[in-house]
Amino acid sequence: MADLNPTAASLLGFLHAGEASGYELVHTAQQLIGDFWSLTRSQVYRELAALDRRGLVEAGPAGPRSRQPYRLTDEGRAAFGAWLAEPPGTEQIRYPLLLTLAFGSALDRDRLMGFIAEHRTVHEKRLAGYREQRAAGCPDRFTEATLAFGIRYEEGVLAWMDELPAILEER
Repeated sequence: MADLNPTAASLLGFLHAGEASGYELVHTAQQLIGDFWSLTRSQVYRELAALDRRGLVEAGPAGPRSRQPYRLTDEGRAAFGAWLAEPPGTEQIRYPLLLTLAFGSALDRDRLMGFIAEHRTVHEKRLAGYREQRAAGCPDRFTEATLAFGIRYEEGVLAWMDELPAILEER
């Protein structure tokens, strides 16, 4: 069962908390892992259908607004456990600003600095949000560890952004 992809596995993980519709799972993913792992609405619904076919989740009858609830099966719980026990792969940075910066010599400096300023605002807001979440209290040590990484990451990105004007100076 370790052949789960991370999207499918995360859905099984979220369903440990109880029955949820695809819509609710998208919202949960955005709240809990959205800053470091992206799931699109179409991926969620596609994976739920595949997990249902495999017997890892069970779809309930459609409710209001055609929202169909899904619940985790015993097989799904076992598959999630097997996936989670596998060593995670190494990270790969996919940072759009960094890609633009790599080709910055072909871009007007003011425009590039504007992009950096826009991204800085996003990272400042994320850092403030992580700090607020931590101050409100973490439900467990795993959430605390995840928030600690987020805080350190955002602090590092902001420190790097502080250095960029000097690095990008014409020599």
